[in-house]
Amino acid sequence: MYPILFNWCLIFILISMISPMFSHLLLPFLVAMFLAINMGGSGTAPSFSSAYGAKLIRRDLIPGLFGIFVFLGAILAGKNVALTVGKGIVPSESLTIILTTIILLSVALSLLFANLLGIPQSTSQSTIFALVGAASYLNILKTDKLFYQIIPTWFILPIISFVLTYLITKFIYSPIRNRDFIRFSQLPKYPLFRWVVIFASCYVAFAIGSNNVANASGPIASMILNVLHIQSDGDSFILILILSTLIIAPCFGIGSSLFGKKVMRTTGREIVEFGPGSATIISVITASLLLLASVVKGIPTSLVQLNTFSIIAVGISKNGWKPVLGKKTVLKLALVWVIAPVIAFCLSYFLTFLTDFFGIIS
Repeated sequence: MYPILFNWCLIFILISMISPMFSHLLLPFLVAMFLAINMGGSGTAPSFSSAYGAKLIRRDLIPGLFGIFVFLGAILAGKNVALTVGKGIVPSESLTIILTTIILLSVALSLLFANLLGIPQSTSQSTIFALVGAASYLNILKTDKLFYQIIPTWFILPIISFVLTYLITKFIYSPIRNRDFIRFSQLPKYPLFRWVVIFASCYVAFAIGSNNVANASGPIASMILNVLHIQSDGDSFILILILSTLIIAPCFGIGSSLFGKKVMRTTGREIVEFGPGSATIISVITASLLLLASVVKGIPTSLVQLNTFSIIAVGISKNGWKPVLGKKTVLKLALVWVIAPVIAFCLSYFLTFLTDFFGIIS
């Protein structure tokens, strides 16, 4: 993964030396890649924490698989979310080089804060808050989709994830698990069941690609159209979006290798111990909900929170409410979920004010 990052950086540096126009694009692209690295670290937990927590996959194999399926999800199913992030919150013509850099940097720093604490954080929520911060200062915020679709989805989908997982594990999975003729403790020894869980984890990574890559590629695509003075029609945006995705998506695997271990431990083993059956249920439910939000409505939403609510539901169905909700890990998750988007908003607002004060916002 590391040679990929080095090669992309080298390509950008060479291009910037050839053309002054592309030298201006170097900084936002590097910030976008830095953001993608942080998103990769945060996204590793909801995709592979289930398989890792069930001890079904070696940790050194996770970054490669994660990066591949994130890339496929971004290319095949990420268009609608990119349109929302690139055009639905801030007018696309307002995403200049400076403003795009401010937004992406604000998100990246807030996620870096969460990754260093080992807390998987919602990249989508941090991105939307950063967009809102800049747009609020400039008075260009587009509120329709934000208030009537995006924010309600942030509350509804985690509840659905929790309820579905709780009902399935409590009333279907647990009674079957208690049957003597099915020895669930022995399932990890059988290759078929191991591959089922790993496939489910890859399915989650695909869903992440359909949603989270757009947090970086959406603003970048709009910015490039503005810099090159290309009309922002559907075909032009999609073409630029694909090119941006080809650069940004591979950085998710790098972030997985850098930050993945710590964040996977938090959700994979510190909330509740679970086996391969529970791991598969968690993965399928959360990934399906995220893909639904991505493909149908193009809503950037939090797989991290979907996954964590699902894991908590498994813990409650096994151990009850108090032992799970009373854990310090759960409280720390909730606290960072609130703090990180606020950091993104404040950074974006302040940096926008600062650049406007010095007259370099355009």
